[in-house]
Amino acid sequence: MKAYSVDLRQKVVDAYEQQEGSQRELAERFKVSPNFVRLLLKRHQTEGTIEPKPHTGGFDSKLANHLDLVKQLVEQDNDATLEELCAQLEQQAQIQVSPSTLCRTLQKLNLTRKKKLCTPVKLKQIEFSCYDRSIGKRFETSVQRTWFSLMRQASI
Repeated sequence: MKAYSVDLRQKVVDAYEQQEGSQRELAERFKVSPNFVRLLLKRHQTEGTIEPKPHTGGFDSKLANHLDLVKQLVEQDNDATLEELCAQLEQQAQIQVSPSTLCRTLQKLNLTRKKKLCTPVKLKQIEFSCYDRSIGKRFETSVQRTWFSLMRQASI
């Protein structure tokens, strides 16, 4: 969440100093939390400032120092999956990262991993049991079908 503007902070402090209401009333009036008003006034009295504190949280990414290597790997093999890119990073730079970390880094770099459209469709093993009325028994079978043929049958 972004910090409240200095203008709003100044209005809250000025209203409190002119005794235009209690802290709760000012919080309602300016649509902020009572805790924000309390902390703002306390900071104004102790430190003499109403400026927002700088953001201090968060960690740098493990890949922050290796962005060039990430770009290079994607350029070399932009058809690679995130898992494959993670394995290549571990092999070349001895950095272990999760696929989600790598994905966030690629998004920050505005890199896409375009998949080839000419890759063959993988066959899917389907197992199901059937009841054969002619012999009165249930039997199990497995069939390999492509995803497209399954979807075509599902839509019929």
